[in-house]
Amino acid sequence: MPGSLAHGSELGAVPTLSTTLPSTGGSPPCSLSFHHSEHPKICLPRALRQTYIRKVGDTVNLLIPFQGKPKPRATWTHNGCVLDASRVSVRNGERDSILFIREAQRADSGRYQLSVQLRGLEATATIDILVIERPGPPQSIKVVDVWGSNATLEWTPPRDTGNAALLGYMVQKADTKSGLWFTVRERHHRTSCTVSDLIVGNSYAFRVFAENQCGLSETAPITASLAHIQKAATVYKTKGFAQRDFSEAPKFTQPLADCTTVTGYDTQLFCCVRASPKPKIVWLKNKMDIQGDPKYRALNHLGICSLEIRKPGPFDAGIYTCKAVNPLGEASVDCRVDVKGKGRIRALGCSHLLSPKV
Repeated sequence: MPGSLAHGSELGAVPTLSTTLPSTGGSPPCSLSFHHSEHPKICLPRALRQTYIRKVGDTVNLLIPFQGKPKPRATWTHNGCVLDASRVSVRNGERDSILFIREAQRADSGRYQLSVQLRGLEATATIDILVIERPGPPQSIKVVDVWGSNATLEWTPPRDTGNAALLGYMVQKADTKSGLWFTVRERHHRTSCTVSDLIVGNSYAFRVFAENQCGLSETAPITASLAHIQKAATVYKTKGFAQRDFSEAPKFTQPLADCTTVTGYDTQLFCCVRASPKPKIVWLKNKMDIQGDPKYRALNHLGICSLEIRKPGPFDAGIYTCKAVNPLGEASVDCRVDVKGKGRIRALGCSHLLSPKV
């Protein structure tokens, strides 16, 4: 239809104007057409609208679609500079542009900008690429204190964080007996920590890894000195008590008993005494000391005092006395001994031993 207007179906399309001219001189009518064009536009994938993170050695292969008719001119820059062709390859097609890095290095990190230009119009898109690797090891780890079953460690951050923020530190311990490493802290954020519940009698070494998004550091420093967990000295506290004084003056607990014996038969007298310190025992007959007289034998064992009268005769009758003496005092007991002729034995309730005369 003459003068008809064809509408573009895409944003930025310029409509095509078609006009039919009448014929002259019998020639057929001619038609003039103006083809539509598109403004440049970049369709940045959602995943690239935030920092694009890759590890060292990974491949970077970015395909960025764009629009524009006729074919626009696409160019790339890195941090505002022309790309290094020895490291980065670019292929531009009719509808997209591809950025390719075979083995990414940390130097490839930065801001990449794609510019699409067409007839004085320009569309741009920015992509931030971050190439990371494992961090370096922490520095100067040392044991600063050991008490009880605990050890305190300190260290300094690594010189190289691997081009990424540190997520923390992993602390491990190993006892010298087994040599096996066990993790005691993960993603610890401070540069010091206290390791508890160490076994008494063991010696421990420690090491610390740094960690970022790429992983743990490849190596870890080990403490130069060991943490020795000593046995605590046992202190025994004895309860005070008052020393009891057992000293006492002599006291007879069993007195001598009167008795009657027979001429020629051995007789024994017994009594019991208690005293501290041990008393001296003295035997008397009619108040005369008979110590050393061979006719008598005196014994004292565990407080039991005895006097043996050997083959008594009529002159051995009388009052016998046992006297106990120590520094605290003295005590005495008496008994009467009667000696009868043969054929008459009368007991008066005493304890005595009779032996036949040989």
